[in-house]
Amino acid sequence: MQGEMNFIIEGGKKLSGKVETSRSKNGAVALLAASLLNRGTTTLEHMPKIEEVNRLIEVLRSLKVSVEWQGASVVITPPEKISLKTIDRAAAARTRSILMFIGPLLHLFKSFELPQSGGCTLGLRSARPHLMALEKFGVNIEAHSDSYRITHETLVPAEVILYESSDTATINALYAAARIRGTSVIKYASANYQVQEVCGFLRALGVSVEGIGSTTLTVTGVASIKKDISYSVAEDPTDAMFFIATAAVTHSPLTILAAPIEFLEVELLILEKMGLQFKLSKSRMSENGITKLADISIKPSTLVAFPEKIHARPYPGLNIDNLPFFAVIATQAKGTTLIHDWVYEKRAIYYTDLDRLGAHTSLHDPHRISIEGPTRLKAAQLICPPALRPATIILVAMLGAKGRSMLRNVYSINRGYEDIVHRLQQLGASIEAHTG
Repeated sequence: MQGEMNFIIEGGKKLSGKVETSRSKNGAVALLAASLLNRGTTTLEHMPKIEEVNRLIEVLRSLKVSVEWQGASVVITPPEKISLKTIDRAAAARTRSILMFIGPLLHLFKSFELPQSGGCTLGLRSARPHLMALEKFGVNIEAHSDSYRITHETLVPAEVILYESSDTATINALYAAARIRGTSVIKYASANYQVQEVCGFLRALGVSVEGIGSTTLTVTGVASIKKDISYSVAEDPTDAMFFIATAAVTHSPLTILAAPIEFLEVELLILEKMGLQFKLSKSRMSENGITKLADISIKPSTLVAFPEKIHARPYPGLNIDNLPFFAVIATQAKGTTLIHDWVYEKRAIYYTDLDRLGAHTSLHDPHRISIEGPTRLKAAQLICPPALRPATIILVAMLGAKGRSMLRNVYSINRGYEDIVHRLQQLGASIEAHTG
């Protein structure tokens, strides 16, 4: 675990240049969990070196799994037998991604416990969608104050109907179905980017998955998997969105290379209606053969408020992780922008931190906030919110705020963004990281 890191930003400067989109945090952590399905060696290429990945690697190593970095790749080799007695509970408790270990571990243990998940502090985030999905396969999950207890007798193929289009619940259902002989169907599944990544990985392992990109997934499982494979993590739409927002707020000409364009189309449509000027390159495929990429060239633009409320929806709607960026973009748009963050109880409250930097926000309730613009952002010193996306919009605002700002304890940003200080410096930003 790292000591407290702070960012010092001299904001209000125009940026310029090109930045390569980093690989997906959510895809990477899902694939680390998926590696437990394979008794062979799994090589995950283009892995982002972020704190969320570090925590899951610590958990895997505590289970006696061999995990080695080779450049930008992670090579994972399972032991003869995994033991949960030595699990690193401290690392597991710092990431909600530990929930995705449930599906793979079902195939190794009839009864086991996992620590309660952590990660972002965003109010109640129920594990009930996982419970309801997995019980169809014959699994029982009890949620205790500090752990989950998972038991089953015989795992059976099933038709699973998700009452919530949850990314991680869909992924857990895929992991369960992957090693149950027979055909399972997952309905009302998430079709989000990390789910598509997992589907591609399962196919590489020899599991039949039909319906990738749709809300109905048909999985024909296999009893055992032992295969040496390499698989590449795809590009991260929320990383691309960070730099889109940075360009908009700092009024800078930036080009975001290799953006996963199909997971940004609604966001770009809204921004186009707000007056953002940009061009897209001809599209191409990422290494996984699933994710479509394009370069986004953004010009300095005069923005106006979007006339409708901005709210997230399951893919192919606006991504829930990209929604917060519209709060900081709205500070530079003429008029009033209404943002409805209906998924999380607390996240809209964090948006009011922008007021410390000169924004004008009106919080209507824990889910709805209006932002009046345009405003001239001003420098300030803030403690980083304990949630990844609200933390990143404070950083974007500081880049646009003239003067010297400090963002303290940036662990939550480092959970999801790789080498962010150096990448911003390459674009001309005045930002330094200091560890205290």
